[in-house]
Amino acid sequence: MEKWPWIERHFDFDYPATKFPDLLERLRGTPARIEELVADLGGDKLTGSDGQGWTIQENIGHILDCEQLWVRRLDQLLAGESELCAADMSNFKTHSANYNAGDGKELLATLRATRGGLVARLEALSPNDWARVAHHPRLDRPMRLVDLVLFACEHDDYHLARIRHLTRTLD
Repeated sequence: MEKWPWIERHFDFDYPATKFPDLLERLRGTPARIEELVADLGGDKLTGSDGQGWTIQENIGHILDCEQLWVRRLDQLLAGESELCAADMSNFKTHSANYNAGDGKELLATLRATRGGLVARLEALSPNDWARVAHHPRLDRPMRLVDLVLFACEHDDYHLARIRHLTRTLD
């Protein structure tokens, strides 16, 4: 499976901020989607490699690692900052976390709890907050809060597709 690399993707943030509730629902669903994908897999498959990138557990861990970035950017938008923090494109945290040595069920529980906290914060916002904006450094464009949620959803989906591929190809 050849995928469009994440770093090469571009985003058109051209929809109304009122799309926020739909995107929030998509963001909320990521842990359940992952749990469904891996429910019947043993530890060997969760930590198995196809030599093309991260294992299933490492992909899950990376999604969890990115929660800190989404929260930090949310805080920046709510504080009225003009520039969002840059992501660590080397993915140092994920590479050094040794997710394959841990328990997959615990990793999923941590992701569910962490994502639940982010979703709860987002649910508490008013529609006026959905359009708050700051400059995204890598994309070099304005990013509204609603765009941040879309970006996080797209990032989740990128890794969900990788996880699905691994569930089908590792034997």
